[in-house]
Amino acid sequence: MVYPNKGASTAEAAENSNNGERSAHKRLSRIQTTMLEKFMEECPHPDEAQRTQFAEQVGLEPKQIRFWFQNKRTLLKNQEKRVSNSALRNENDMLQNENNLINEALKSTICSTCGGPPFPQKEHELFMKKMGEENDQLKQEIEKVSTLISRYKRKEISLPELELSLAHVKTFSHSQMVSGSSSHSHNHSIRVNQPMQNCDVEKSMITQIATIAMEELIRLVRMNEPFWVNSSTTQDAKLTLIHEAYEQVFPKKSHFKGPNIVKEASKYSAMVNLSGMILVDIFLDPVKWAKLFPTMVKKCETIKVFETGVLENGDISLQLMYEKMHILSPLVRPREFNIIRYCKQIGVGTWMIANVSYDSSQPNTNHHSHAWKYPSGCMIRQLPNGTCVVTWVEHVEVNDEIHTHHLYKDLIGTHNLYGAESWIKELQRMCEKTYSFFLPRIPDHESGGVIETIEGRKSVMRLSHRMVRMFCECLTTQSNVEFPSTIQDSIGGIRVSFQDITSSGQPNGKGVVAIATLWTPLPSDKVFEFLIDPTKRSKWDVLAYGNRVHEIAHISNGYHHGNFISLLKPFIPSEKNVLILQENFTSHVGSYVIFAGIDIASMNVAIRGEDTVKMHILPSGFVVCPNDQKSNATNSEGFKGGSLLTLAYEILSCSSERTTNLTNVESAANARTLLTTTLENVKKALMNYNRR
Repeated sequence: MVYPNKGASTAEAAENSNNGERSAHKRLSRIQTTMLEKFMEECPHPDEAQRTQFAEQVGLEPKQIRFWFQNKRTLLKNQEKRVSNSALRNENDMLQNENNLINEALKSTICSTCGGPPFPQKEHELFMKKMGEENDQLKQEIEKVSTLISRYKRKEISLPELELSLAHVKTFSHSQMVSGSSSHSHNHSIRVNQPMQNCDVEKSMITQIATIAMEELIRLVRMNEPFWVNSSTTQDAKLTLIHEAYEQVFPKKSHFKGPNIVKEASKYSAMVNLSGMILVDIFLDPVKWAKLFPTMVKKCETIKVFETGVLENGDISLQLMYEKMHILSPLVRPREFNIIRYCKQIGVGTWMIANVSYDSSQPNTNHHSHAWKYPSGCMIRQLPNGTCVVTWVEHVEVNDEIHTHHLYKDLIGTHNLYGAESWIKELQRMCEKTYSFFLPRIPDHESGGVIETIEGRKSVMRLSHRMVRMFCECLTTQSNVEFPSTIQDSIGGIRVSFQDITSSGQPNGKGVVAIATLWTPLPSDKVFEFLIDPTKRSKWDVLAYGNRVHEIAHISNGYHHGNFISLLKPFIPSEKNVLILQENFTSHVGSYVIFAGIDIASMNVAIRGEDTVKMHILPSGFVVCPNDQKSNATNSEGFKGGSLLTLAYEILSCSSERTTNLTNVESAANARTLLTTTLENVKKALMNYNRR
């Protein structure tokens, strides 16, 4: 072997070393080479001790062994690359040949423009002429829309007048689009172009309305004066709109007339423990949006998508959506909107999401005449630590004539429970819950021996979240029967509704939902503490039959001490196989205690971490909210301060698995008895609880 000279340069030394390696490799005998190849099969990467051992067996120096292994590995790697490249080149040549043959064959069988069969040049010219005329008419329609938008920007017409004018802009009918062309050999091309051109007109209108709303929202978000004033004595982020100053800059006419018109406008800002891009993705996905706000959003769906942006590139997203919102009690009227949702990145790590109502007289949309959303939405600003600051503006006009009970109407008006603060605080609560869901291990204070794995913990949390959503949805159920309540301090009577249960995750059959509201002089936080205490449950839960109830598992859901999920076991001799899944939480809107009885076998499926999507569950529960304690005046029904307690029970009255089914009258009677008995027990227990 040749070693480099001590006085040689680094490059010369490297060259001499390489020459020595190659010459050493060449001088090996066939026997030595065979032995080394065998060693390489057994140990491709020998360490120093192994190289020394191989050197003794082969009759070489350890350094020669090292060089040989390095050269051999390089040689094998290059051989593999050459074989792989040769195979890929052959495959690429074959695919190119096949592609050329296919293209040559298609040229003689299809039209390269639209994919249909070839046709004479004369027919093609007539077709192109017809399409040109239709495009000219389409341009005229777009010019009309642009003129109307320009007049609105110059404040020559109001927003309602703009929307009414846009609704009467004529667009092509289907008969106009296909007139004189039904016998054309390329009719499929016309059927494709027709909806695209109609969509262009609608998209132009939607885009201009969304752009105006976005410009207004940006000014409302970034400027406080002269539009906003602090509505509380504390220096928080809650702001109320000064309507006189607002209408001077953004003049608008009311959408409704009458004495029951209410305009609500608020602004609130806070930090949210969630990435800005994740939050934007949730805003644009109706399923994720509804799941994020279970206490406020009862239904959300996308009617039409006009633009789908890529968040990483700051592209815009534009879609028409339907949204149904509801809170607290059936005595509160739901709010339904058809809205344009427009998302745009306005800076590095900053997004604006604008919502504005779209004229319900437009085609393919539902008519909801009692609520209108003026430009609303939020700005999301990403922070370096992975969180973001959200500034929310909510601005609506509501026509609520008879549907909302006056106690709740006063409560919603006083506390603006549909306002910006409610949205952000519910968002913060759900972010806390999400953080708890993704914990890498079960916290020590939750370790009780029942839920032993993090997968089981997540499965139980998913099941509980589905229970909460189902309960909140049943609060909006339209009643089929209303009974006068015999309970003192009850409000609005007892509402009973019947429905066919067909949704996944509920037992098939007929269900009955019974709901009633009770006034109690105790403050809402004290009522909530009483209801979540398992040691007090036997005093009001008729299903416990007066027996003790123990908490056997506990999952924290946030910083508030009352935000948790629990598994409760009632000590009932005749019901040994039943557990109670319960979730409690306090939001800005109110406090919730939601529960459902589940058999132990099904609950063990969740505890093991398995899928619970199809697990049957019928939720019941309480909603507690303050009765406007800021007011010192006694209302017309004599209820001053205290809190409003709503109880809802959902039970199965008729099942496909049962041989005897109850009639609607019997089901209603049973549900009414269960409801009134529970409320009487709660009322009596709260009176004793208040004397402590």
